[in-house]
Amino acid sequence: MIPMLRTELVREVSIRDYDFAIIGAGIVGLATALELVRSHPSSSLVVLEKEDGIAAHQTGHNSGVIHSGIYYKPGSEKARMCVQGAAEMVKFCRENNLPHDICGKLIVATSEAEIPGLEELLRRGIANGVPGVRMVGPEELRRIEPHAAGVQGILVPGTGITDYRAVCQKIAEIVGERATFQFGAQVTRLARKDGKTTIATSAGEFRAGYVVNCAGLQSDLVSRMAGADLNLRIVPFRGEYYEITAEKQYLVRGLIYPVPDPRFPFLGVHFTRKIHGGVEAGPNAVLAFKREGYGRTSFSLRDALSVATFGGFWVMAAKMWKSAAGEYYRSWNKRAFTRALQKLLPELSIRDIKPGGAGVRAQALDHHGHLVDDFRFVNTEGMLHVCNVPSPAATASLVIGREIMRRVELDASAHV
Repeated sequence: MIPMLRTELVREVSIRDYDFAIIGAGIVGLATALELVRSHPSSSLVVLEKEDGIAAHQTGHNSGVIHSGIYYKPGSEKARMCVQGAAEMVKFCRENNLPHDICGKLIVATSEAEIPGLEELLRRGIANGVPGVRMVGPEELRRIEPHAAGVQGILVPGTGITDYRAVCQKIAEIVGERATFQFGAQVTRLARKDGKTTIATSAGEFRAGYVVNCAGLQSDLVSRMAGADLNLRIVPFRGEYYEITAEKQYLVRGLIYPVPDPRFPFLGVHFTRKIHGGVEAGPNAVLAFKREGYGRTSFSLRDALSVATFGGFWVMAAKMWKSAAGEYYRSWNKRAFTRALQKLLPELSIRDIKPGGAGVRAQALDHHGHLVDDFRFVNTEGMLHVCNVPSPAATASLVIGREIMRRVELDASAHV
């Protein structure tokens, strides 16, 4: 709980009316709230969050990277919003004295076979307008990251790091002056009647003229409560990190990334300097059997069945089971995880890493077994559902919030 936020304790029998309600107080929900109070200062707003504070899940387990936009398909929502969002995130951090560091990133091809993939990334980076992105040869690569192994690389000088919890704290302070935060409010039912949506929660009932669903890992469940016809399901993927011991952190100067596998929306195991000190190594990407399960043994029967009963999952599994098996093996075998890291950093040994944190990514999967690559927004009457905003959502959050409000205003005006 954040003491400076205005919160309400609501009795079961009462219904509070608002012009707008936002479900979810992660960074996307908060950025949407920020845009809403700025563009509609006279409107009332409630932010509903099922946990007891902000940024409890994806945002709070984020690596802290301010992504550049080099990876994403030119013309996609991800590409546009990430490049613009990175600049706005850095500006927001500067204006509010939040910790951040533009440390740069090196994407490394460790063999000749990876160079075509590296060249495609460079093409995308240039097409997306990523500032200063360029190819570097082996000599310059070693000047930038002396301990990295590679035959060629891409330097992305504008990539940075920050503390997204601190970003959320600042946004919540600004929003909290004009809006109400209700924590401990898990949504259980939605009903639309007479131009208003009644939101039944574990903290009582709320009513709003327009509702924005930014529930992240729970977004598809909330969407279906509103009768949305979704051709997708949220499938949770857990990413596990190791930490580099203090004695070996000198091996990494900035951020070191591999050339990603184009079949997956994941970037592969990499090395990330943290804004408050230390270096993370990872993550892998394994199917999680609980939407908010951060441990290897975390399990929810409901969440597991949600995946197992979705036809698209089995289509995906048939195509990717070998890769998935390798990810699970690395999850349980520290030596295998170390070998994956040594492709980028050969001097690293199994003694130089220790278990770190983990995060769970809300990844949308469609009925055809395709991992949904771009951001996805869906409308129902009086509601906008943010159904797929994985990484780089934190980087792009301020721009995503503005895009959500643009869509809300278009939808509302179309039904006046």
